[in-house]
Amino acid sequence: MLCVYSAGVIGATVVTQNPPLITVSKGETPSLVCNTGSSTDGGRWYKQVTGETPQFVLNSYHSWSSPKYGSGFSSSKFTVSYPTQSDCHLSINNVDVDDSEVYYCHTWDSSAKENVSQ
Repeated sequence: MLCVYSAGVIGATVVTQNPPLITVSKGETPSLVCNTGSSTDGGRWYKQVTGETPQFVLNSYHSWSSPKYGSGFSSSKFTVSYPTQSDCHLSINNVDVDDSEVYYCHTWDSSAKENVSQ
């Protein structure tokens, strides 16, 4: 079972993950949906294991051919897609128990010069 939840708003850009919590079974490939508002600056994803600091999963922009992955993360497990200019989807391939954590979506608000996370 994979459970994901996060919340928060900073600056002029409102970043939302909807739904904020999902439950899936082992072996499935869920897609976490992050809406970055009007942002076209792409998105970053972080994974936070309970009691630890968030770990950088990946950074991606619409114009990039592939995302940049954090240490220990790869395309075999995590992929990103942009169905619209403001939606950044993170897919977690073949989920298992170790994937059941909190995931944060992050973007840069170029108008406010602020980082925004959800």
